[in-house]
Amino acid sequence: MRTGLRITAFTAALAATFGTAYGVGRTVEPVVAESAPAPHDTHDRTPSASEAGGDHGGHEAEAAGGLQVSEKGYTLDLATPRVTAGQKAELRFTVRDADGDAVTAYQREHDKEMHLIVASRDLVTYRHLHPTRAADGTWSTPVDLPGAGGYRVFADFTPAGKDARNLTLGADLAASGRYEPARLPAPDRTATTDGYRVALSGSLRPGEPGELTLRVSRDGKPVTDLQPYLGAYGHLVALRSGDLAYLHVHPNGEPGDGTTEPGPAISFTATAPSAGTYRLFFDFKHEGEVRTAAFTVRAGAAPDTQAPAPTTTTEHSDGHGH
Repeated sequence: MRTGLRITAFTAALAATFGTAYGVGRTVEPVVAESAPAPHDTHDRTPSASEAGGDHGGHEAEAAGGLQVSEKGYTLDLATPRVTAGQKAELRFTVRDADGDAVTAYQREHDKEMHLIVASRDLVTYRHLHPTRAADGTWSTPVDLPGAGGYRVFADFTPAGKDARNLTLGADLAASGRYEPARLPAPDRTATTDGYRVALSGSLRPGEPGELTLRVSRDGKPVTDLQPYLGAYGHLVALRSGDLAYLHVHPNGEPGDGTTEPGPAISFTATAPSAGTYRLFFDFKHEGEVRTAAFTVRAGAAPDTQAPAPTTTTEHSDGHGH
């Protein structure tokens, strides 16, 4: 991952179309888990391949990525493709090179060799995890998924080497148990989590850069003492509804650069691979704890056309220190 503009988009294939909407208990990494909201007609159709890589308003869109379990000679080998909903399990995986050997050397990006995102296919459950690597290249992390359904695992890393580039590989994960369907929450410009209010301004644009600004407040007062989390004052992940195309964007500026303030506003520059509905997950750290605020936005919609909806409430789970 890189500070400034960092976007990777991936398209899942043959993925489960069901998800989960149960709350979860606490472990160490941030997690978003919500009760299923009242039905909304917020699901856009899944963008076509031509939209994902086509031209929008004269600007070339970012490619959505395709079936990215393998890319540039590297493959994500998920050894735990199924877990039981509501029960703690150990998620294990390996990144393999073109010869099938486990990769054991990585560059550190934002304080970590590996950033692991786990999201339900309905985009109401999200985790940003940091697994532990064994000497043989096997990665592992505890995970407790709140409900049955389909999930997507994203491994975001940079292999060691002078010509190495950052990659995000994806694989499907299933959680067995009683399935309860949920709809994507309706678009909203504010979210609350643990007493914090986060307001979103700006727009996500298909095929061209757009600025998104997140403003954090608590008890009606701006939060001006955010703490660095993985080398930044905030992190933003965007997932496209329907196929879970993946965007990971870092903020404009970083702690200690002489210009970036520790809140209340954190800005990001992002380019959506296509028009459509996206779920944004914003991680921030304050008073020693990482929290996550979640938003639903429509790329290509003007800011004032994004209808308000009930405020999103987030829960967090922590399993690893940073």
